[in-house]
Amino acid sequence: MTATHQVRKAVADLRSRIPNGSDVIVTDGQGYRAVLGGAGLDLCEFGDRTGEADRAVAEGRPSDAIAALQSALALWRGRMSGLGSVALEAAAARLEERRVTAAEQVFELCLRAGHAGGLVADLRDLAAQHPFRESLHAQLMLALYRSGRKAEALGEYRKIRELLVEELGIDPGPQLSSLYEAILREAPELSIPTDVITEPPEPAAATTDTPEHAHAPCTLPYDLSDFTGREGELRALLDCMTGSQESRGHCRVVAIDGMGGSGKTCLAVRAAHQVAADFPDGQLHIDLRAFTPGESPMSPTAALDSLLGVLGVPSDRIPGDLEGRRALWRSQLANRRMLLVLDNAVDTSQVYPLLPGSPGCLVLITGRKRLMDLDGAAWISIGPMAPENGTQLIEEVLGAARTAAEPEAVQDLVRLCGGLPLALRIAAARLRNRPRWTVRYLVERLCDETRRLEELSAGERSVAATLQLSYQAMDEEHRTALRLLGLYGDADINVYTGAALLATDIYGAEQILERLLDVHLLQQSHIAVYRFHDLVRNFAQSLSSPATAHDNAMAVERLLGYYWRATEAACDVLFPGRTRNPAVITPYAGEVPVFTTTAEATDWFNRERASLIAAVELADQKGLDEYTVWLIRNIVFWLNSVGRFDEFKQLSQLAVATARRSDDLAALGSSLSSLGVACWRLGHLDEGIQSAKEGRDVAAQLGDQRTESHSESMIGLLLTVQGQHPEALSHLERAIALERELDIPRAEAESLSNLSTLLMQWGKYEEAALAARQALEIHRSLDYRDNHVMALTDLAFAYAGQGRYEEADEQLRQARARCDASSPPGDVALTLALSAEVIECLGRSAEGPFLAEEALELAALSGSPTRQAKVENLVGRLYRRRKGFERAMALHTHAHELAVAMRYRTEEAHALYGMAEAAAAFGDAEAAAGHAAKAEELLRSMGSSGHAAWCLTG
Repeated sequence: MTATHQVRKAVADLRSRIPNGSDVIVTDGQGYRAVLGGAGLDLCEFGDRTGEADRAVAEGRPSDAIAALQSALALWRGRMSGLGSVALEAAAARLEERRVTAAEQVFELCLRAGHAGGLVADLRDLAAQHPFRESLHAQLMLALYRSGRKAEALGEYRKIRELLVEELGIDPGPQLSSLYEAILREAPELSIPTDVITEPPEPAAATTDTPEHAHAPCTLPYDLSDFTGREGELRALLDCMTGSQESRGHCRVVAIDGMGGSGKTCLAVRAAHQVAADFPDGQLHIDLRAFTPGESPMSPTAALDSLLGVLGVPSDRIPGDLEGRRALWRSQLANRRMLLVLDNAVDTSQVYPLLPGSPGCLVLITGRKRLMDLDGAAWISIGPMAPENGTQLIEEVLGAARTAAEPEAVQDLVRLCGGLPLALRIAAARLRNRPRWTVRYLVERLCDETRRLEELSAGERSVAATLQLSYQAMDEEHRTALRLLGLYGDADINVYTGAALLATDIYGAEQILERLLDVHLLQQSHIAVYRFHDLVRNFAQSLSSPATAHDNAMAVERLLGYYWRATEAACDVLFPGRTRNPAVITPYAGEVPVFTTTAEATDWFNRERASLIAAVELADQKGLDEYTVWLIRNIVFWLNSVGRFDEFKQLSQLAVATARRSDDLAALGSSLSSLGVACWRLGHLDEGIQSAKEGRDVAAQLGDQRTESHSESMIGLLLTVQGQHPEALSHLERAIALERELDIPRAEAESLSNLSTLLMQWGKYEEAALAARQALEIHRSLDYRDNHVMALTDLAFAYAGQGRYEEADEQLRQARARCDASSPPGDVALTLALSAEVIECLGRSAEGPFLAEEALELAALSGSPTRQAKVENLVGRLYRRRKGFERAMALHTHAHELAVAMRYRTEEAHALYGMAEAAAAFGDAEAAAGHAAKAEELLRSMGSSGHAAWCLTG
């Protein structure tokens, strides 16, 4: 059967069903044309009868109005649905709205006329068809109450309240709430009125409108009674909306954009209600369905059909084409002051045909993406709620008593919901409907990230469903991008990391990131830096499946390859002469930043610190052990230089555990050696010696002399701190010999500095000065600032021990000149503390205290107890020289506590001598003798030369 034959058969069937069908459907060329007159059409009759009802009400004839409305409703044949066409569905929705509005009007008139019991059944049926229409429930409650059924009226309120809370997370509006309270107290105003419509109302101002326009239409949604947390955005929005309109000569347009669930519609509706009085000709709201579950975005043609219908334009007067409808729409709004809310817009092409031409109108638009090409619009972007506002929203929904009982849990709930109003309302609604649940119980359920989105759903409302709509609206390229970017977890994303994950260049990555930013699936914390909202990240991670496993793995390796190559480049600039990484990692072929100065490399590490840690965690999570170990090696170089010693140790421990797991002895030896450095910095001396020795043994087993020499040097330094000078000397000499043989001058210079420290503590000042000068000469050729500063300071220590204060002062002046805000604070503190001591010895007593106090502040900030103990002893000795024994005693006492806790025997002896001298100054001879005896015993056990050591007595 051909299509032509099917059409002919359908037309014939229609003609047979319609009275005088051959006159109504006529053949026109190769097609058919419907000949429709106004008479005989139900829709036209419906409009005529509702118009007649309006006139009857205006003239004080309520009985005639009721009769006209009832006859209009009798024309109805039932609700239309499942039409399969956006335009037809829009028309059906408009017709249904007209029917329900007429029914509400007739019920209202009947209630005013004293009817009650006879309305209950019809009201129940209509309210069941429209469960969220609160006006119908209010009429039903009043009809029940006036029928002597108070309990049922109150029960009706409880049912609608439970429905609104469960499905929408909101309470009934003021109309229902006030009626409920009035029924409870049996308010006199609820009794059957006797004179409501006895007199005609005031005549309306003269107008040329048709009867349908006699009353200004208002289709604004219900304004939430518990609206909260958007006061700043509301003020900004109202400022935009209430600015001068006529002076502009055109319609004013204000738009709100934000991620799904951020409360755009609630904010728009609240603002619209507040300015409604400024638009006496009507306030219209239409959902354009850009992101409506199960529906396609409404076309401009269908939207105009619906809007014109609300204005009362008969359907037979509405043109079939977009341009015709647009022209009619603008002519209808000419010289009117109307407010139009275009909710849930998809793009400019959908919105632009709906804009009025009248300068007295205001259009308020909401959408998930900013319509950048909508010229002349004022924009308000809304993001997550501030924590305090999120808490306030929870309290509004859940109640003050329940939130006050668990304040910390409520704060955790707001954090886990990411400040997203939709998530907060769903969470609060779940708690409200489960009185046995504590807030903490729900928080614990939300802590499982794999189930968080499932927990944040209630009825048809769901955070996941809201995000899914945004996801489905994108093309495949951006869907894939969202999934791949989600692999990086809670980390900042820039164009370089984006390019690595997405296998594109940095320009392509920026375009994709900006597109995701436009639709609010990414946020921007700084220029060109992007990150996920927590719940969007959970959603993005949920997109991965076994089918995407290979692509995901490739993206992760690209990201880690980028970071390994970038950290290599940054470390080459910051740490010249360092031993190159022995890792065998597939080279990353994409773009990396170019570092030409130490400032650029330092700034990059500072910016990327959290992201680098996240990359290491990702490598560990995915079992990419080689990336884990060698990325850590590069990162800890920088962490050590900036004094982040706790992170240094944590990452080193992870590297050791990873190397053991993968049975990678080369990585294990290097990682153990780094762990030893971290332990020295933190004063974990015994652990440090154990790690360094194991690292040395592993390196020796492999024949890795570079790692062996580094471990030997570290062992020597740690033993020096513990006062085991002869044993320390043998390890340091072994390290220096290996480093000279291998021709690794940077490592040799570091070992020479460690040797200088040992000889200084041993009282061998000339040898200490020689080692320091050798280290300094190497550092000058490498131009490595931080080690250069310490070599100068080591030499100054040796000169001061010899009494060569002028020469020591010159070395310290050079060291201070090389320090800046990026220098390791512990190292700078040591340089400043010794500078104060030397200046005092040179008789420039006015300068010393300022340097000393700055040294103490930096030492406390350094995170290194070994540095802090040494600095406090140096400054304590300065105050002893200046007779400030009380301050000196406090400093030496604290230094002693630090030194004892980490078995730093040299500084323990320094502190005891200082405490002895201060106690003697206080006249406490017994305490002085006790402290001095302990110090002498420590010195003898270390092989030092007692009071002859300048570094103890000055």
